[in-house]
Amino acid sequence: MKLEPYIFFHGTCEDALKFYVTCFRGKIEGLTRCSEAPPEYQGDPAWGNKIMHATFIAGDLRFMCSDGRPGTPPHGEDDIALSVATQDAAEGERLFNALAEGGDIEMALQQTFWGSRFGQVTDKFGIQWMVSIHS
Repeated sequence: MKLEPYIFFHGTCEDALKFYVTCFRGKIEGLTRCSEAPPEYQGDPAWGNKIMHATFIAGDLRFMCSDGRPGTPPHGEDDIALSVATQDAAEGERLFNALAEGGDIEMALQQTFWGSRFGQVTDKFGIQWMVSIHS
């Protein structure tokens, strides 16, 4: 397993990524705009050009990011989530269920259009977790 920060930029993700490319001399990988997702994932049409998901890499530095969801203003405490990825389906399910105990499931663990099983949960301490199972 590996742990990666997931940062929500509330509509300024593209500008932030360009800034970090310059600062860290990094690169952007896997950028998906909201309009490129299946209709059930798209939400507000005005956000079609916003970034649904991207990964930033500079040497060993790596984080994932998004513009977030329309109408979700920055609060500070919900601007970063921790993302855990595994290739072991049983371990991914165990981890997701353990994190959900006493917490709130935001998105049940399910197959996604990008090919992974994925779920989001806020644990009982208020920490947002994203669990991905890559098989």
